[in-house]
Amino acid sequence: MRTVMRVGRLPALLTVVLVVLLVALPGRTELVLHVYALAIAAIALSHLVGAVRAAYPGAAESVFDAALRTRARREERLPEFAKVEREVSLGMATAFDLHYRLRPPLRRIAGELLAARRGIDLDGSPEAARRALGEETWEIVRADREPPRERYGAGLQLVALRDVVTSLEAL
Repeated sequence: MRTVMRVGRLPALLTVVLVVLLVALPGRTELVLHVYALAIAAIALSHLVGAVRAAYPGAAESVFDAALRTRARREERLPEFAKVEREVSLGMATAFDLHYRLRPPLRRIAGELLAARRGIDLDGSPEAARRALGEETWEIVRADREPPRERYGAGLQLVALRDVVTSLEAL
């Protein structure tokens, strides 16, 4: 009984509004009746849809829908890339880190590139390696480079680092 009362409130209200509009607008009877019929049909349809949903609840999500949804990719940085980035940052900060952290990988890269592309041994043919690398890069990667006297002295400047990378790429 309570459900019938709840469902019947809105149509009853619309019927009252219908009577008032029929009295207030006598020349528009056909239009008022069409609007009333449309409103009653909309109410009936919404109750019908609600009853069907209650009777047949849908699955949370189908396997097909789950497969279609794009998954957000986590941006994971490669550990090797993070290590190189850290070595470069530290090498630019202090002379100590330039010599002991950034220089060894630069030496390894220069040695491998010289051997593979030019047939030059970095330590076996220092003059040929010096000509191929250029003075700035050679000063960093040469085997007899002295450790810095000042640990906290200036590291490698950005312009110099760019020149070193350019000379290595040119090999």
